[in-house]
Amino acid sequence: MSRAFRIDGARALVTGANTGIGQAVAVGLAEAGAHVIAAGRSSCDETLGLIERASGSGETMMLDLSDPVAAAARLGQAGNLDILVNNAGIIRRADSVDYSEADWDAVMDVNLKAVFLLCQAFAKAAIARGAPARIVNVASLLSFQGGIRVPAYTASKHGVAGLTKIFANEWAGQGINVNAVAPGYIATNNTEALRNDPKRAAEILGRIPAGRWGDPADIAGAVTFLCTPAANYVTGAVLNVDGGWLAR
Repeated sequence: MSRAFRIDGARALVTGANTGIGQAVAVGLAEAGAHVIAAGRSSCDETLGLIERASGSGETMMLDLSDPVAAAARLGQAGNLDILVNNAGIIRRADSVDYSEADWDAVMDVNLKAVFLLCQAFAKAAIARGAPARIVNVASLLSFQGGIRVPAYTASKHGVAGLTKIFANEWAGQGINVNAVAPGYIATNNTEALRNDPKRAAEILGRIPAGRWGDPADIAGAVTFLCTPAANYVTGAVLNVDGGWLAR
């Protein structure tokens, strides 16, 4: 494989790495040569096992983003980092007229405030070292669309896209590339209810030109690319990985 697609020796931290997209991203980065810190509020031992079975290098870290300030303060405990992937996120569903302040605050804390504070802490450390670095944030189709019954999630993912762009503007000149990926409908725990609803599942699948739900590995490939030298001139981008959903 071309060295342009390798990240040997890089240290990467992936949030929400215990399952789904985060787990696939952690394994993908490890396969590309990174030492991966799989972080989550629940055990990431399964992810570490997958990394080791792929002959990769990694470790785990407990990181609860429901307290964004405390989570950002813990970032230094991971040592010097070259790559940060902000994947962790939560969703709460209710009609907008009934949406509670508690649900709003919980989603915004994990999905947006924690992303801002982790990026800030990561960038401060990288700039102080004078080291090139990469940030990849996980956005969503709802960074572009409104969705239904998920007002906080939609607002937070619009915010993730905006933060990605402003960070790219401010930090590109200091060697930090900041991008995001926007997953389409991926077969994960978060979409299990949709996939189990025959009507909604058929409606969704009918709009996807690729004709299938995405796999977490589809997102891992895009994230890994953005972390490699092959993407040196890519910053401020929000890359749709959606099987053609937004083009429909």
